[in-house]
Amino acid sequence: MILGLVLASCALVTAQELGYWRAAGPAQSVTGDVGFSDAKISINFSNFSIVRARDLEPAEVSSVFDADSNSNVKGHLYKLSIPASRKFMHKSTLCGAEDTQWVAAYVEGNSLHLAFFSGQKAPVFTLDAISNSSNLCGSYTYVR
Repeated sequence: MILGLVLASCALVTAQELGYWRAAGPAQSVTGDVGFSDAKISINFSNFSIVRARDLEPAEVSSVFDADSNSNVKGHLYKLSIPASRKFMHKSTLCGAEDTQWVAAYVEGNSLHLAFFSGQKAPVFTLDAISNSSNLCGSYTYVR
C-alpha cells in the first residue's frame, strides 16, 4: 500500500505539465496554446520531440520563474530542437535568429510556466546566471 502511494505521487510529480494548456498573456501572441506528452511538445499545433533532461530544484525554478525558492515546487528541463526559421503566432519566433534548444517547465496550481532557451549547453539555473543570460529567449504562462 505504501509503495503504491509513493509510486502514485511520483507519477503526479513527473506528469504535472502533461496535457493541453491555453496561452495566457504574451503567450497568446507568440506561441499560442501548447500541449505536452511524454515525448512531444505541441506549440500552436506544430509538434516537436522533447527529451526530459533533468528535474529542477525549487531554487532553480525560482531563478527563472516568479516562484518561492522555499516551497517544494519542482520543475523540469527538456531538450528540444526548434529551428529559428519556425514561425508561430503573428510570424513570431521563440529565440529570434537562434534555434530553440531547451525549455524549462513548472506547474503552479492551474498554470504552466515555460521558459525557452537557445544554446547547445544546458542553461545554468542561478539568479546571477539567468539575469545575465543571453540564451533566455522568453518565458510564458498557460492555463488549464
